[in-house]
Amino acid sequence: MQTLKIYQSLWAMELRRPDRPERSDAENFRMVAEAGYDGLCIDPSVEEIPKSELLKLLYDEYGLECMVNTFPFSPEDMAPLLDLACKLDASLVNIIGGVMPIRPEAAVPVARRWIAEAQETGLPVLFETHRDSLLNDLYYTLQIIDLVPEMRLCADLSHFVVDREMREPIGERDQEYIDRILDRSDCFQGRIANREQVQIQIDFPQHQEWVGIFKAWWKDGMRRWRHRNDEDATLIFLCELGPPPYAITDGQRRELSNRWDEALTIRRWVREIWAELEVEQR
Repeated sequence: MQTLKIYQSLWAMELRRPDRPERSDAENFRMVAEAGYDGLCIDPSVEEIPKSELLKLLYDEYGLECMVNTFPFSPEDMAPLLDLACKLDASLVNIIGGVMPIRPEAAVPVARRWIAEAQETGLPVLFETHRDSLLNDLYYTLQIIDLVPEMRLCADLSHFVVDREMREPIGERDQEYIDRILDRSDCFQGRIANREQVQIQIDFPQHQEWVGIFKAWWKDGMRRWRHRNDEDATLIFLCELGPPPYAITDGQRRELSNRWDEALTIRRWVREIWAELEVEQR
């Protein structure tokens, strides 16, 4: 039976509030575990490897699975980050590559190098659709995935909505492009955007059309994933609602919504979508 697992992001647990200190890593791990998430994702660069290695004790203590969002800023950075992922028994490695050639053809050797290095470790590796990274924008990404057919994606579609300043309702051309991304995506991230803001409040009335668009994309992407994967495959969905400045704040630097509650709502939506897809396939 295919399995859905939902992770929370350690970065998303940051408060960045002027009136409150940050929680410790142990407090964040405990909150995530007690809330019933399956795993916790970390976001290290090479410089953060020593600190990240210390988290192995917390993963073991709280019984959480590990996902690693890697930030390699040179072709050589990926190998030590993969070594970290192995030490943490990561279930998935996601690349937000800081190597950004202007021409897609120039990115091919870098992407293939990282894929090959991951294959040597046996770790599944994906490339995230993320601004200011190797897959900076929708058009560039569409070219790279044609040039590198073996490249698989982690779909954070919020970045492409802002990149393209997509309008609602989504036009036929943009929907065709998103369909191509979904066909290559083996993990999905939970954040909702509009054409001007990368992370919007999910319960505000003015945002409900975008909520519907993203839920439909997640459902379609998960449906496509289920159709092309084996019966014993596992899909990871990452709730990743970032702290300020991703989260919008008022003049006193207070967030306009509760990201922890919003992540739990997104998790509920995704579980409901998964249940609907299971009924479809019976």
